[in-house]
Amino acid sequence: MDFDFTDQVVIATGAASGMAELYLKNLAELGAVAIFVDINADAVNNAAEEVRKKGGRAEAYVADIRKHTEVCAIVDDVIAKYGRIDCLLNSAGGASARVCKQPAFPYCSYESIEWGVDVNLKGAIFFARAVMPHMIEKKRGVIINMSSIDGITGSRGSVDYGAEKAGMIGLTKGLARIGGEHGIRSVSVAPGPVLTRPGMAKMKTLLGRAAEVQEVVDLLVYLSSDRAAFITGCNYQIDGGRACLIAEN
Repeated sequence: MDFDFTDQVVIATGAASGMAELYLKNLAELGAVAIFVDINADAVNNAAEEVRKKGGRAEAYVADIRKHTEVCAIVDDVIAKYGRIDCLLNSAGGASARVCKQPAFPYCSYESIEWGVDVNLKGAIFFARAVMPHMIEKKRGVIINMSSIDGITGSRGSVDYGAEKAGMIGLTKGLARIGGEHGIRSVSVAPGPVLTRPGMAKMKTLLGRAAEVQEVVDLLVYLSSDRAAFITGCNYQIDGGRACLIAEN
């Protein structure tokens, strides 16, 4: 399919690496202005600079999405510079047990649970709240929330992570109900194992492998495009059948 994102302004969180980084790089090649948001200053600036070196348009913002003041400051600055926000990908996050190096629930720290809720869910809600008034004004927009197969099956290793990712699906449905009359679509995507880090290759799926990052990004690009104009309020599993394996066990 041919996709055209000329002059569209696209924000992604967690964009210093992985799926969000590649998503923005793909859209920049298709004409979009790519807005990289991450807490990792060096990595997010390097990602945006790579786009600019190839002739694309990109900006980097360093922010802690747990703080609504920082989220709103980014959105206000993007609107001041470009006058629009066409797409938002809420992708920042991670399993608290792994990121915070904690034992599995119920022996993890309360601080790690708080980190998980704030980063995996609250930050996405903050960003959706910040961009929606501008999308309503323009009568168009797409919000994509990154869930996880753990949001469907639950997670034994990081119970709060599964709950937060289930929350992303609920967030998606609520945003879709509000946004429909304003031309705003909202969808969620629930990947299984993706080769963003080595450990993912060990996770079992019906297809016998983890997904390549580009495979998930291809779905994200499609859902962001006008080709998906009749899709809203739903969740897309892209898990290689992992949920079926878990159900069997």
